[in-house]
Amino acid sequence: MSFPAYESYKETGIEWLREVPTHWDLSRLGFEAWVRARLGWKGLKAEEYVDAGYIFLATPNIKGRRIDFENVNYITRKRYEESPEIKLRVGDVLLAKDGSTLGTVNVVRRLPSEATVNSSLAVITPHARLDSLFLFYLFQSSYIEHTIQLLKGGMGVPHLFQDDLNKFAIPIPPLSEQAEIVAFLERETAKIDALVSEQQRLIELLKEKRQTVVSHAVTKGLDPQAPMKDSGVVWLGEVPEHWSVAPLKRFVSVLSGFAFPSDGFSSDLLDTRLLRGVNIGVGSVRWEDVVYWSRREGDQLEDWELRVGDVVLGMDRPWIADGVRVARLTDEDVPCLLLQRVASLRPSEHLLPDYLVHLLEGNAFYHHCIPEMTGVSVPHISSGQIGDFLVAMPPIDEQARILEHANELAAGVKSLTAATQTAIDLLRERRSAVVSAAVTGKIDVRRFVEADTPVLEVVAA
Repeated sequence: MSFPAYESYKETGIEWLREVPTHWDLSRLGFEAWVRARLGWKGLKAEEYVDAGYIFLATPNIKGRRIDFENVNYITRKRYEESPEIKLRVGDVLLAKDGSTLGTVNVVRRLPSEATVNSSLAVITPHARLDSLFLFYLFQSSYIEHTIQLLKGGMGVPHLFQDDLNKFAIPIPPLSEQAEIVAFLERETAKIDALVSEQQRLIELLKEKRQTVVSHAVTKGLDPQAPMKDSGVVWLGEVPEHWSVAPLKRFVSVLSGFAFPSDGFSSDLLDTRLLRGVNIGVGSVRWEDVVYWSRREGDQLEDWELRVGDVVLGMDRPWIADGVRVARLTDEDVPCLLLQRVASLRPSEHLLPDYLVHLLEGNAFYHHCIPEMTGVSVPHISSGQIGDFLVAMPPIDEQARILEHANELAAGVKSLTAATQTAIDLLRERRSAVVSAAVTGKIDVRRFVEADTPVLEVVAA
């Protein structure tokens, strides 16, 4: 669908905005809204939160179409009353003003109970000439994104200062026209967001199908007619008759990392990298956050030198949303030394490294570890638990055939996932373009408005 332009425009003299409809005004955010944030306020420690109290929103809570009021921290009345100006009300626009999430925005459409924000969020309360939802969409426009990039400060962590926010030049259509633009965008973005959600769910289903098929292959084999036997293990059930059932330690050597003291960490690129838990992702090793260790002759650290083909497993919080944190080392990952809280599994000649990865990715390993997983705040598995994991092991040639099948399946899933992600990217580009054009007056959407549009509402005060 194409949209008409307005009949006439006027120059703004503002980069990235250029011109707006003739009947629109131009102003500064500080003139049209009350902008504030916590100044000189220290962050709270974990022990200062309470089980029930006043909602304390942070940046993760404002990501998405609606604010998450469920997965939040709570603070006491004393803490809540410390900054009365930050008490939220329906219609407040919340903006992330620090770090990698800089520019993330949402609007308080409802308040389940009294709430405030931490120091990473700015609170913007529009005055009479500015609609909250219009401002919410304006902050999603490419014009404001460029403005933020131009004005953000900070030598290390990017930051938006309150004074800079107040100076933001913003277009101001008549209030009735703002409502029409909002009504149009509420409808159109909801449609696009629903399509994106469908595509994202498709990607998750593809991943789940791949995992299910591979898990079945490494526990049941590829031949549905093969004679079976009872494994004696509840989560394994029956396995091919010619497979052996034994603890994983029969097929691998398990090594826990060395307790390198943190005060000896180096940042010298010529030293040896330390493989830490933070470096273990799902299916790959990540070196964005690296520390090093200076080697000395006779330091007796040879046992913790890792090799290509070693399989490494994060022992603290081994399962995350995307799967288990296990990966096989490649040429790009060595040399490196193994730090504590990470396990290295070195397969014997009777086990292929990639097959070992699939064994650890499967549901059987999860069910083995969960009943005995230690640690409350940070779940942890031990090298003993890893070694005691009972596996059904096929002959080496059958492992190779199963891996070939898994790789073919993975290639198909990867291709479908890439196509689906391309569709998601195009939808998001479309969404951004429509929002930017509507709130800056590049298109006139007034005659495309429907009556049944969402409104802000007070659920509880």
